[in-house]
Amino acid sequence: MTAKIELNGVYKAFGPKKVLEGIDLSVQKGESLVVIGGSGSGKSVLIKSVLGIVTPDRGSIKVDGEEVTGLSFRQRQPIIRKFGMLFQGGALFDSLPVWENITFALLQNKLVTRTQARELAVEKLKSVGLGPDVAKLSPSELSGGMQKRVALARAIAANPEIIFFDEPTTGLDPIMADVINDLIVKCSKELGATTVTITHDMSSVRKIASRVAMIYKGKLIWQGDAKAIDNSGSPHVDQFVHGRAEGPITAGV
Repeated sequence: MTAKIELNGVYKAFGPKKVLEGIDLSVQKGESLVVIGGSGSGKSVLIKSVLGIVTPDRGSIKVDGEEVTGLSFRQRQPIIRKFGMLFQGGALFDSLPVWENITFALLQNKLVTRTQARELAVEKLKSVGLGPDVAKLSPSELSGGMQKRVALARAIAANPEIIFFDEPTTGLDPIMADVINDLIVKCSKELGATTVTITHDMSSVRKIASRVAMIYKGKLIWQGDAKAIDNSGSPHVDQFVHGRAEGPITAGV
């Protein structure tokens, strides 16, 4: 079966800094892959490479069997429409009301009228547990948890086939983080979407993942079923999962 996303031998460096060093990774349709690793390990660059924000130095990236590296902006558009993205900080536009934030891409591409956009925004707000009155508010009037829910509503607005979640629980208290994790699982299942999440929050990993991959110093050092993560056989994974200071991973790496 053709993988939804497939990376083969992907390398990326920024000057002398090697960020990705030969990543081989497949994500199957409907799978929920969570990529773990410390800050600077290459997790975000991996996602940006798939999206085309970053161009790999070499290697192959395929989406639904189609090679996407080297595509022009115009050629990439049908691929990009398959994706939804929840950014780490929410990345909401302060100058726009919530409903326009949620439907921003659809409005920009003239895929809906403004009336249709408002109706769609209310529908997606309901999916993330927020009422229709939130649609007219500005992001500055929302709590951190509400902003994250609105960002999730935006990520699912176009019913994407693939959703990327970049540190979805960063900055949230444990209860709200659990709410967001539950919503991610719910919305992904309702859409039948393939999801890739990058996080260092192990509660998110245990709630969201069907499979886990760990990147360390730009290399994929372990991947397996989420249920196997506590018995991975990898000292790096074991140290990361249990948050131990002692082990092969040194602080800041």
